[in-house]
Amino acid sequence: MTLRTSLASIGLVCAVGLLPVLCTAQDYPSRAIQFIIPSTPGTTGDQLARLFGPKLSQRWNVPVVVENKVGAGGLIGIEAGARASPDGYTFLLSATAFSTLPTLHPQLAYDPIKSFSPVVLLGSSPLVLAVTSRMPVKTVREFIDYAKKQPPGKLNYASPGIGSVHHLTMELFKQQTGLSLIHIPYKGTGGALNDLAAGHVDASIVVLQSVLSLARAGKIRVLAVTGTERVAQFPQVPTLAQAGVPNVVSEAWFGLTAPAGTSQSVIAKMNTEINSLLALSEVKDSMTNAGVEPIGGTPEKLDELVRRELKTWGRVVKKGHITAD
Repeated sequence: MTLRTSLASIGLVCAVGLLPVLCTAQDYPSRAIQFIIPSTPGTTGDQLARLFGPKLSQRWNVPVVVENKVGAGGLIGIEAGARASPDGYTFLLSATAFSTLPTLHPQLAYDPIKSFSPVVLLGSSPLVLAVTSRMPVKTVREFIDYAKKQPPGKLNYASPGIGSVHHLTMELFKQQTGLSLIHIPYKGTGGALNDLAAGHVDASIVVLQSVLSLARAGKIRVLAVTGTERVAQFPQVPTLAQAGVPNVVSEAWFGLTAPAGTSQSVIAKMNTEINSLLALSEVKDSMTNAGVEPIGGTPEKLDELVRRELKTWGRVVKKGHITAD
């Protein structure tokens, strides 16, 4: 068989779809790419999609369409990502809910591992333990001691919803310290923060970026960072581990995933391109302004994070007898 005959044969096979990997590697991308966002416009995940989308479009000369599929705490958007064709033209901008929701909804229409292929970990946002400024504590140890002196059920904490990373991180903190705090779930971050600042609730685990102005105005007090490192905005605030509470490490993260079965050549190309964009100073600045620390890396890095969190939050939910209701 001549080279010309071999190439003609390959072209015929591509035409009937029997060699999708080879064809995709040669032709990709040739049409519009869709980013599914399981959150509302203006949220951090949405901002990231609208940051990377136009830059990919510029580089690849194809449209990148951002579609918000909202509802059920993120489940609707994630399910849409799982059902999408694995042709390399639909991606899900996943976030922390990707690994918290399955622990509370065991009968999901998708499997967070089997239904998706990881592409890249975009970045993470630090979470902090905060209390209302009306509470007479200034450190984590003072907060623990103060809480243990109160009658069970007297103190409470707010979260933006059941099963959110804020909720589960506080439950992990409670399990590590033996505290009794009543959970008050809100429909979003705004109401939770307003009531925390007003003293209607006592404490919360919150994204650092969302409380900067309130903390600087003295309306809430940041006691600790839940990540592995201190943050530049509050260098004097320790991590929970430094404050004497190890084994409580949590951050809000954002990643890009594809439907299972997506060509590895497509995943590799998208991963390379996103990592290249993450190295740009303008992208770093935009992410920092949105409260996200750029990360990047291999698809395996995101996969390891998701698997680790599924185990962690699964244990927290089981021990705390937490349900989605």
